[in-house]
Amino acid sequence: SQFLYLRDVRSGSVWSASYHPVEKEPESYLVTFLAEKATFRRRDDGIVTQLDIAVSTEDDVEVRRLAVTNHSDRPREIEITSYAEIVLAPPADDLSHPAFGKLFVETEYLPESAALLCHRRPRAADEAAAWAVHVVSLEGRTQGPVEWESDRARFLGRGRGPQDPQALDGRSLSGTTGVVLDPIASLRQRIRLAPGGFIRMSFATGMAGSRETALALAQKYHDPSATARTFA
Repeated sequence: SQFLYLRDVRSGSVWSASYHPVEKEPESYLVTFLAEKATFRRRDDGIVTQLDIAVSTEDDVEVRRLAVTNHSDRPREIEITSYAEIVLAPPADDLSHPAFGKLFVETEYLPESAALLCHRRPRAADEAAAWAVHVVSLEGRTQGPVEWESDRARFLGRGRGPQDPQALDGRSLSGTTGVVLDPIASLRQRIRLAPGGFIRMSFATGMAGSRETALALAQKYHDPSATARTFA
C-alpha cells in the first residue's frame, strides 16, 4: 500500500496518518468510507490529522490530502513523509517474480514540480510504456526543502520494515534515484505550526503512457488547486 508518516522533530515521536503501518495507538481515531473518498482522522499528542483519499475524475491519479492542525500550546515542527512501493507491472507478474520485475524500473526526481518519476524499461518491442509519477503539493509555508528517496533498502534499513523504517530515525532522505534494485517513491516535507496552526498538503500518485504525459501530471498536481478539484 501507500503510507504517510509523521515525525515530531523535537521529540522524535513517529506515527502514521492511518493506523498502519506504524500501529501506534492514537488518542482518538475515526475512519469513514464513502462512495467518493475515504477519510482517516486521528489525534496524537495535540496534533490532529485528517487524511482524505480519492481518485481524480480528470486523470489516472489518486490523491491523498493530509490536513494537520496543532491543538497543543507550543509550536511544533513535523516531518511528513510518503512511502509507496513501485511495480509498474501486472499483479500476476509481480507475485511470480517480484525481485526480477523491479530490476526494470528507473526513477528520476523533478525539482521544478517536487515529483518522482518512475519508468519501466520495456523488455520487448511490443511492450507498452509505463510511467508513474508521485508529487507533493503544499498549501502554506514550508520549513526546508523537499527531500526524496527511491531506494527501498536505504529507506527501510537492514532487517526493518515499513512499521519501523530507519528513514524515520531523524536522518535525511538520501536523494537516491536511477536504477535501484528495489524501487519506491518517497517524498518528505517539513512543516512548522504555531499553536492553533493549520496546514494542508497532498501527495498525488498517477499513471501515464508516456514521459510527456507524466511530466504534465507532475506539473498539474504540484498545484494545490488540482488536488482541491479532486475532492470538489
